[in-house]
Amino acid sequence: MNSFWKKAVIVVSILIFAYVAVGYVRGKTSDKSYASLTVYSEVLNYIQDEYVDNPDIHKVTSGALHGLLDSLDPQSSYLSPMEYADYEKKVDDKTRGQVGAFLSKRFGYVVVVSVLPDSPAQKAGLLDGDLLESIADISTTEMSINQAQVLLTGDPGQTVKCEVIRRGKTEPFDVTMTYAKLQLPRLLQEQMQNGIAYLRVSAFEADTARQIREKLQQFQRQGAKKLILDLRDSATGSESEGVDTAQLFLSSGTVATLKGQTVAAQTFSADPSKVVWKEPMTVLISNGTAGPAEILAAAIADNHRGDTVGETTFGTASQQKVIPLDDGAALILTVANYFTPNGKSIPKEGVSPTVEVNPQAISDVAQLNQDQLAPPAPGQLPSADDPVVKKAVELLQGASSGQKAA
Repeated sequence: MNSFWKKAVIVVSILIFAYVAVGYVRGKTSDKSYASLTVYSEVLNYIQDEYVDNPDIHKVTSGALHGLLDSLDPQSSYLSPMEYADYEKKVDDKTRGQVGAFLSKRFGYVVVVSVLPDSPAQKAGLLDGDLLESIADISTTEMSINQAQVLLTGDPGQTVKCEVIRRGKTEPFDVTMTYAKLQLPRLLQEQMQNGIAYLRVSAFEADTARQIREKLQQFQRQGAKKLILDLRDSATGSESEGVDTAQLFLSSGTVATLKGQTVAAQTFSADPSKVVWKEPMTVLISNGTAGPAEILAAAIADNHRGDTVGETTFGTASQQKVIPLDDGAALILTVANYFTPNGKSIPKEGVSPTVEVNPQAISDVAQLNQDQLAPPAPGQLPSADDPVVKKAVELLQGASSGQKAA
């Protein structure tokens, strides 16, 4: 086909596409969306006509769709037919191994929000805040969260290599993890001194709220009068478990609200019949706190039930929907966000602490080792020098009359 006929076919194709699309697009979208479609067609035409080489239009279109979804929020993504098939195969297969890292995106890279206790990611030394420059030698700069999750899922015993960028390190370094079937993290508890109980929740998997209820009742039998609830690096699980757990502490007020363009607004309220713990409490949060843990922390803080101590949370509490497309591809689209009782969008703003404690910024940081600066390691209680715990204890010691009762 010569150049004239090649251009003619392209022009006619675009005209036909535009003619057919006008009615459909105007019927389902705004004029602004139609204008954007016109611009896309114009850009595509220039690429076809002017680019230095004959472009792979399929590749160009796929890249555009990936970028379109990536521009919305970190949790939304476009999966090509091949990517979606691989996603369904691996994500739904319970026999597959994982590494136990909860992911999001920042600065264009896949970022580790938190790692599960005793997981391959934790054992390999991966930390929250680490940027994954590549996974299995594939750059993450144009990779969606779901694509990254697929690459970090495989047959138990096999390994995957990631190139990691870490704050404070001058050069990227490699981390190799072995896929494994993950064990549900257990609750870590201890009756601390002076009647203060400590409970760490690493994830909000199914049945977590019931387990917490039982631990709280146990604390009461042991004579505990105050509670430290550690949600640092807790980022996985079901948002409903976060709501159910908040109801164990609140006798009145709003827990959270779920809202979206096509999702009917739903308000989750406190239920006096579900309250277990009525004594003073503080909640520990960090940059690795996300999802259901954020819902719980915001409910406690905004209802003046207790202080939240630490750093602003990551911001992910939202609801996604998988939308299969006719060609075998799929969209994973955020359709609703969770809002705090004070009306703030958690994915957009995170949950700010009522009392900020940044371990990296304390004046005597040079005297503390790395273990004392970080949340307690999986299976371990917090260090006696943990500055976030020390602040929580300080607040609780003067909280007998300062906190709102449940």
